[in-house]
Amino acid sequence: MHKKIMAAAGGGDRLTDLPEEILLYILSMLPNSRQVVRTSVLSSQWRFLWKSVSASLDFNSEDYRKPYKKIYILDYAASVNRELHYWRSCEKIKSFRVFPYSYQDFIAHDVDLWVHFALNIGKVEEFTLKFCYFDSLDFAYKFPEFAYTNTVLRNLVLGFCRLRPSGNVKWSNLVSLSIGDAGMTEGVMEKILSGCPILECLELDKVVGIRRLEISSVKLRKLVVTIYETESADDDQDYCVEIHAPHIRHLELSGLCYDKIHFQLRNVASLVTAVLSLNVYFFDLEENLEKECRYLQELLHHVANVKNLELGPWCIECLSILEFKGWHVPPSSWKFLKLNAALEQYDYPGICSFLSSSSGLETLVIDWCHPKPRELLSMYTNEDERRRRFETHSFNCSLPHLKFFKFINFYGKPSEKKFVHPLIKCLCKNATALKKSVIACNFRRRDVFWNYVVRRS
Repeated sequence: MHKKIMAAAGGGDRLTDLPEEILLYILSMLPNSRQVVRTSVLSSQWRFLWKSVSASLDFNSEDYRKPYKKIYILDYAASVNRELHYWRSCEKIKSFRVFPYSYQDFIAHDVDLWVHFALNIGKVEEFTLKFCYFDSLDFAYKFPEFAYTNTVLRNLVLGFCRLRPSGNVKWSNLVSLSIGDAGMTEGVMEKILSGCPILECLELDKVVGIRRLEISSVKLRKLVVTIYETESADDDQDYCVEIHAPHIRHLELSGLCYDKIHFQLRNVASLVTAVLSLNVYFFDLEENLEKECRYLQELLHHVANVKNLELGPWCIECLSILEFKGWHVPPSSWKFLKLNAALEQYDYPGICSFLSSSSGLETLVIDWCHPKPRELLSMYTNEDERRRRFETHSFNCSLPHLKFFKFINFYGKPSEKKFVHPLIKCLCKNATALKKSVIACNFRRRDVFWNYVVRRS
């Protein structure tokens, strides 16, 4: 890099003579902040120029992911501390991201120093602290009390951190908050939301302990919740995460829901976009299959008026069962629909059933590259009945507003999958306003995967 810059400068004169604003802009285009610092050796005029460039610090633990030993964790902490010593003199640090491999009590002081550096010394706008590996939430890092008051931070990402503020939370400038792998009470969640008056996006990734999530802020428009439980609830009552968010515009629900542990939407009247990427595993499936289907029906009822909808493989499976039972999806108002389906013919009835209620649809995307979690349909009907229903199934619907459809991650040729060709044929026939269609396929020939795209414009 030194030779390239000096050559471009014709010995250093022309480059050094540029206005400082242009030099700072050039430095800001370098890939990372460490390269910016290295330019200080180019000339005496450049020695301190790097300090005026907005820096982004990123400390991952890839080099320290060796078999777990105390020395490796200490080495990582020491390496971060060494670099932060030099970055203290930087005038502007925009972001600070640190990803320790594991948290242990013997690095608690080091982590406190990183948080102090980010919020009080660097005054960063974006801060990420995520521990990559952990044994139990009971041993999570305790987020320090001083960190609950900050007027500069705009984006905060925390993973495996214990949030227990003794006083009020004051994150007056925070716009985006992501909390993962944490235990939290509803009271703490209420404190956090109350202390973030302009928060726009909230992400809760495997946060346990909250049964009722109530969001009343008109500013908070995007909510992403991932639930993951390996066992059913300890008591006999359902463990439901109730979501009351009347002003939310974008909602994503994902994760694994077991038996009595699942979501319930109570008030999401303002939704525009909904993503349902759940995998639901109810124990004693033969007894609870009906319950799974009712659960999907309830979710679809709450998102019937959204404009943009995305469904995961479990939703498609249940839709096929409901279609076999004679249930039809109520008329909806969505304009954009994405279906993440497994590449199996028995998804066809569910997909067709859904499209039949989508007369206002303008854009359709089907992503086939998704593994099927279980063969639910095989538990509901026998092979002969499924084949008969598939062969006699007719796709009758009107899609007068569909302008674009796209099939992606399709492995094999469409002609090799007997359920894909009739679907494409019906779409082309019923979509009278269709302007463009794309089918992106991968197929194997002599151990080589080829990709081709079929377009209709």
